[in-house]
Amino acid sequence: MGAGAQLSVTDQRRMARHPVDHPIIAEHYGKGDVRMHIANLSANGFMIDDAREIARGDRVVVRLPVIGRIEAYCIWSRDNRAGFQFERIIRVDDFLALIDTLQPNPRLRKPR
Repeated sequence: MGAGAQLSVTDQRRMARHPVDHPIIAEHYGKGDVRMHIANLSANGFMIDDAREIARGDRVVVRLPVIGRIEAYCIWSRDNRAGFQFERIIRVDDFLALIDTLQPNPRLRKPR
């Protein structure tokens, strides 16, 4: 077996992404607490735009409104950005409530 994340959720990076501006403190396995800024979010994962110390395969636990604690794996890292995939898919109703919380401006929300 190769190194890296062994995900039970298939890679679904074509899901609709919603722009958000949400700073978090993630629990990194190995580096402890790491500050991150989530730039966009989907039901399967999120992208950060300040990935200075993040590498492909890294695991973090993040705490999101509505969802609570959820583990995510770094799927890709390029320049100062990194994409994470959640360990599980977020339920649609919870995801919509999360977007309403993180992106209160309806003009910035993607059509549903």
